[in-house]
Amino acid sequence: MCGIVAYVGPRQAHEVIIKGLKRLEYRGYDSAGIALLNGGLNIYKKKGKVTDLEENLYDYNLNSNIGIGHTRWATHGEPNDENAHPHYSHSKNLAIIHNGIIENYSSLKQELINKGHTFQSETDSEVFIHFIEDIQMNNNCSLDEAVRLALTKVVGAYAIVIMSKENPDLLIAARKGSPLVIGIGKDEFFLASDATPIIEYTNEVVYLNDYEIAIIDNNELKLKNTQDVPSTPYIQTLDMELEAIEKGGYEHFMLKEIFEQPKSISDCMRGRLNANEGRLVLGGIREYANKLITADRIIIVACGTSWHAGLVAEYFIEEFCRIPVEVEYASEFRYRNPVIKEGDVVFAISQSGETADTLAAIELAKSKGAIIFGVCNVVGSSIARASHEGAYTHAGPEIGVASTKAFTAQLTVLNMIALRVAHQKGTITERRYHELLVELENIPSKVEKALKLDNQIQAISEIFKDARNFLYLGRGFNFPVALEGALKLKEISYIHAEGYPAAEMKHGPIALIDEEMPVVVIATRDSSYDKVVSNIQEVRARKGRVIAVVTEGDALIPQMAEFVIEVPKTDEALMPMVSVIPLQLLSYHIAVMRGCNVDQPRNLAKSVTVE
Repeated sequence: MCGIVAYVGPRQAHEVIIKGLKRLEYRGYDSAGIALLNGGLNIYKKKGKVTDLEENLYDYNLNSNIGIGHTRWATHGEPNDENAHPHYSHSKNLAIIHNGIIENYSSLKQELINKGHTFQSETDSEVFIHFIEDIQMNNNCSLDEAVRLALTKVVGAYAIVIMSKENPDLLIAARKGSPLVIGIGKDEFFLASDATPIIEYTNEVVYLNDYEIAIIDNNELKLKNTQDVPSTPYIQTLDMELEAIEKGGYEHFMLKEIFEQPKSISDCMRGRLNANEGRLVLGGIREYANKLITADRIIIVACGTSWHAGLVAEYFIEEFCRIPVEVEYASEFRYRNPVIKEGDVVFAISQSGETADTLAAIELAKSKGAIIFGVCNVVGSSIARASHEGAYTHAGPEIGVASTKAFTAQLTVLNMIALRVAHQKGTITERRYHELLVELENIPSKVEKALKLDNQIQAISEIFKDARNFLYLGRGFNFPVALEGALKLKEISYIHAEGYPAAEMKHGPIALIDEEMPVVVIATRDSSYDKVVSNIQEVRARKGRVIAVVTEGDALIPQMAEFVIEVPKTDEALMPMVSVIPLQLLSYHIAVMRGCNVDQPRNLAKSVTVE
């Protein structure tokens, strides 16, 4: 997992690349580096943040119109200067940046060592560029042909960009399983892992497909595949504004994205839902809608926060569509020989649309005849292209590593799909259908109201910022919210936290509860309310400190809980979109008070594009 940026054109390459790397730093940030053609092919790299690299460049002449840059999230080799990208070839005539994992690098490396190659790093990426150069020399072929031949021999995933000391206008890029996008300007080209570094300069892009090679030379872009078959670049127009990837006055991207949720949920529904007219239209699931309506079961594959959204969707779909749902960790799905029948429906959920485990799960399911519905945020992403049909969340760029607005946007899409299916199947009454359409349309205003609790939640955070453990409890639709709240706290504050179904507390976790254990209970008014009240009593009896998220106007739980956070009254089935808001804010403020890097928590990267 990493961020890739490259440039060729009339601008100063290092300025474009450094700015782009900062925009991509959420994808990986244990080291960074650039390579420039400036009196030779020179590489500058440094362990740490992009700012550490930038400070290290002050004493160098960086004048160059071509360059490649990289931020790293370590896979092979610890984070240090040597393992940082870019990497030289054996002769130092070539340099590479690489995202992904070359699985057969060890055998390739031994073969190259036997030929006299020496390596400066522990990375598979350095082996990759040595291998490409070795092929070029032994076959006396062009660099792009050497890249093509190498790609037929390596096993694994990659997004690469290569530059050559001998060709000052040449960049060669390729991808398989890791994203790469090419921005097209006037007499200039930009390459990046996603569009965020590009949008400042151009809105015309080409998304590379798997097994595709891009050759940029003398202001011309050519594409071919690893079978040496040329193709015509398909130029798309980006629907993204520069302001969307700036902090906009907020201290952190995460806080900005939490507060963007009323808008992101509304954007997700715009043009799709009109409660007054009873209209719900999802053009992205039109062709295969009957497959979904007649499905015997639905399998949801996802990771992390998207998996939690899938769990909420399981409750919603089964409640209203009466279709059995299985929610699977994409990372485990393909390793247990799952039973998939032709015609099974698989929902693949991913914010980035590039999650490697989810993509692998999709390919397995497709190979067995399943119908894939993708739910993702990034237009043109790999999951969007690999799916038969699906829907974008339209949440806008999410830069903070800890996902927030993606969760509520995914729930919006999943709920709309479920409501449409239920209505067409006749498994929901007209009255209930229209009630939920109205309620869904009102969710943005309720989220807006929940966000006004920020000062209260900040005060609670001050009290618990030094806690060593947290327990989160929920039942029914709010059980996945408990999991999500615990995940958010773990991700950005490094406090150990666990989410549980409230009734399961008695089956083990209750042993942990004492006067030092904060217990967050989602106790909104729903069908499980009386049971959750009993769970709160059990926590109190063991001197646990209860932070309760309740429905506005609740008169009972405030008599029991030490801290109460009131959220607007919301239909039980849609409450997760509101009850999650205080948990997002709680994790954010605790992390800030602990001095943690909220947007770039240690060891994590935004887009998990390697297994």
